[in-house]
Amino acid sequence: MLDVRVRSQVGFEPERRGSHPYLGVDFRTLHSRAESAGSIPARRIRRLFSFQRHLLSSRLLRGAPHLNTLHILDEDYCGQAKCMLEKVGSWNFDIFLFDRLTNGNSLVFLTFHLLNQYGLIELFQLDMVKVRRFLVLVQEDYHNQNPYHNAVHAADVTQAMHCYLREPKLAQSLTSFDILLGLLAAATHDLDHPGVNQPFLIKTNHYLAALYRNTSVLENHHWRSAVGLLRETDLFSHLPAEDSLGIERQLGSLILATDISRQNEYLSRFRTHLDENSLCLGQSSHRHFSLQMALKCADICNPCRPWELSKQWSEKVTEEFFHQGDIEKKHKLEISPLCDSEANTIASVQIGFMTYVVEPLFAEWARFSDTRLSQTMLGHLGLNKASWSAMEPEASGSSEEGESEPTRATEEPSSRALSQGSQES
Repeated sequence: MLDVRVRSQVGFEPERRGSHPYLGVDFRTLHSRAESAGSIPARRIRRLFSFQRHLLSSRLLRGAPHLNTLHILDEDYCGQAKCMLEKVGSWNFDIFLFDRLTNGNSLVFLTFHLLNQYGLIELFQLDMVKVRRFLVLVQEDYHNQNPYHNAVHAADVTQAMHCYLREPKLAQSLTSFDILLGLLAAATHDLDHPGVNQPFLIKTNHYLAALYRNTSVLENHHWRSAVGLLRETDLFSHLPAEDSLGIERQLGSLILATDISRQNEYLSRFRTHLDENSLCLGQSSHRHFSLQMALKCADICNPCRPWELSKQWSEKVTEEFFHQGDIEKKHKLEISPLCDSEANTIASVQIGFMTYVVEPLFAEWARFSDTRLSQTMLGHLGLNKASWSAMEPEASGSSEEGESEPTRATEEPSSRALSQGSQES
């Protein structure tokens, strides 16, 4: 595991021989407005404060009141967050509001709550301090300068995963071990994401691309980074070594399934199981496959959320796309699909993504789990697509007639281009 501790205080390694000059730039500052020279010490301080804050707030989770009246405002906000957690299984859960109420610590609060709610901390005899430390380190290793791939996205995916785990077909079949893996994979599935996609890393000869031989580069890095934190915090050190390694391997299998370039592979296998009625959740391998599909759905479920939430996510992911495109233009690199702000709009990107990636996946998920939640998600997906479609004529109508050809070329993107360009993985 050469990359098991790639996470470091200085971010990605500097430029290596044969790499593109752009790699001399720290990816951690890619989406930053203005980073001071003292950002690394500041990060250490934020991490320390974050850990102390969660040690303190854990008393609230146990129902113990603070004695210091200076924390009255924090108590009020934590109280509201606690009320929201009572409805954490709602598909309308507003992760943006929850993140504000927890002072930017939604991933820690939500994941800890779910681990506790499922009884996993007690069942697996996990040390609560180690659990909190692990979750704080996970949250801190997401780049919150990224418009989309940040800790709030991870918290949103974890909440969606919880919704799927409660679906009757899974709830009746999954073991506690399956649930533990599902929640940990959701929380860490984009860990240390640099805010650029795999094609960007490959064409700039980034060392991660070389390390993983241009295959599931980001997903491998997310997995190895998660393993590094598990080992750093000794979260499973009380378990036999074979069990710990098994957890790490299965965690990797789940995270690697989120590689959007392998979407058709997983979808075809899923569809075959459903067509042949051969998915037997009594088998551990089939339960694991259902977890992979659940995580894939959770990862790209934003278009299936209510419009007021879905629209925010769409704007954030497109901002990240376009920023990458701007970097590619600046360094005279080929612009990745969907990343050219001059040839794409938010609406065109979202309509294409919904049509070629989201709809096929969630149609099969609804066959697998034909529930009210599945129908709700498909309903939101249809309404959201219609909303973006209503905006698209305005965007094209306001442009000059002479630029219609490149615009039409992006309005009907191929599924391959969407897979290459998408960063929602």
